[in-house]
Amino acid sequence: MTRHPSDAAGTERHGPRPLAALDPHGLLVLSHALFSCARQSEIVGLAMRHVSALGPYHAEAGYLATGDGLSRVPGRDAGASTVDDALMKEFGETDGPVSLPERSWTWAFGLREAGGLLGYILVSSRSEPDEQGRFLLSTLAGLTSAALSLTATRAAQHENAGELSRLRTERDTALRQLDTTRSELQLQKTVHETLARVAARGGGEDAITQALYELTGLSALIEDRFGNLRSWAGPGRPDPYPVRSSTDQEEMLRQVAREAGPVKVKDRLIALARPRGDLLGVLALEDPEATADEHTVFVLDHAQCSLAQEMMRLRELTEAEVRLHRQLIDDLLEGTEETSARARAEACGHDLQRTHYVVVVHWPGNAANSAFTRAVEQATATWATRPLITRRGDRIVLLTEARPDDDAVYTALADELGTSDGAIGVSTRCDSPDGIPRCYQEALRALEVRQNSRQRSGTTFFDDLGLYRILGPGNDLRELEEFVREWLGQLIDYDARHDTDLVETLSRYFDCGGNYDDAAAALTVHRSTLRYRLQRIREISDRDLADVDTRLNLQVATRVWKIILGGRR
Repeated sequence: MTRHPSDAAGTERHGPRPLAALDPHGLLVLSHALFSCARQSEIVGLAMRHVSALGPYHAEAGYLATGDGLSRVPGRDAGASTVDDALMKEFGETDGPVSLPERSWTWAFGLREAGGLLGYILVSSRSEPDEQGRFLLSTLAGLTSAALSLTATRAAQHENAGELSRLRTERDTALRQLDTTRSELQLQKTVHETLARVAARGGGEDAITQALYELTGLSALIEDRFGNLRSWAGPGRPDPYPVRSSTDQEEMLRQVAREAGPVKVKDRLIALARPRGDLLGVLALEDPEATADEHTVFVLDHAQCSLAQEMMRLRELTEAEVRLHRQLIDDLLEGTEETSARARAEACGHDLQRTHYVVVVHWPGNAANSAFTRAVEQATATWATRPLITRRGDRIVLLTEARPDDDAVYTALADELGTSDGAIGVSTRCDSPDGIPRCYQEALRALEVRQNSRQRSGTTFFDDLGLYRILGPGNDLRELEEFVREWLGQLIDYDARHDTDLVETLSRYFDCGGNYDDAAAALTVHRSTLRYRLQRIREISDRDLADVDTRLNLQVATRVWKIILGGRR
């Protein structure tokens, strides 16, 4: 074979020229052509076309080894119709003769590399080749095997290079993801540790907003469910703080509640504190520049969990405190052992050694539920310091150290509830726990008198009931004595100190219908003496005997003093 591979077109047109036996140039040209092929099928096809150049030989078929067995390589000069491909499976990986019709000699030359079989070339001839022919055919098979092996190696190297490039790309991507994940985990760790320290120190809502501000750089705030500000951290706090209408507030809450996490509403990123599904408060970040990212959302979401836990803890403490206070006042109203009551009151932060008043509140149409109780608490906050509060039926009962100022509580509560159709009864002063049940009955009596009077709304003090104090049911001797003491106490004490009879004089004066002559005769004193005594009674008691209500109360008091109390002093 004397033609150079550069003249491939001529080779295709006329076929390869015969190679001189052991011609180095011919072998070099053939090997160069084989090793220049890019695909293995081209290598086998080129080798098959050169078979006839070696002598009176013919390439019957060419095969390449694949994962599924042997695959025939198409060739222009191959006698494809005379070869049964199934016969090739019987060879395994050996060379050997093949029986073909009308062929005297056919041989399967194996194409191999160190790793195993690469394929076959089937060569036929009218007679068995001599030693030189076998050598040339074996040499062609060897060159073809080497070219196939080199192509496979190149393909493997190319594939490995591509795989290596892909692996490097995946590695770089994984490293970037790892760096991102590491940064995120570090940020999350910082968030968890910061909020955990806040919870451990019991910092409360102010500590939560401060931590949120430091972690995000955005001003943080907490509102109650009604939109009232509870805590703020960071710059830009409005003063005064704007309060949304109840309609806008409810719409905002519904909008945020529809989403699973924090929601952007205008210039704020908002999360709801809803432990156990009960809305307790709102946590928000001021974000007018829309700078919040995933880290900000993560921080806000976890701060919301801390706030929910804090608010739930405060609620449970408040509810427990309310229960203890309610149990205490219920026992006090019914009457309880004084030493135990003082100790329990001290544990609740209440001093029973001070004077107290019992206040009963009733507002028709408002059941004594939590909302009504809160309204009473807010209305009494201006004059009562931590009163004990309980519910009795549809009424609220307070035990407070301060005496209400006329109608101030009534007016505040009417504004709070939006209706003036209510009444309040207030007891006299109570100086010891054992007097609280009596004061409770006094407050009830005052409330009853108010609600049965012409003006049913307002505040009534038991001190001001006068005669009505002893006209209702349930009166006892002690109450009668207190009524007498209220109206005649100064005169009784004066008679005891000076051995006079001013109370008796007043009693006879009323018995005689205010007639001076009849009264003087009944007392066996001169008219001028009676006038002197009545003047002394006015001065000592500081009572106006000309006032109708005063005369009535004094007359009833003298009758009780004489008839029921037997004139006891």
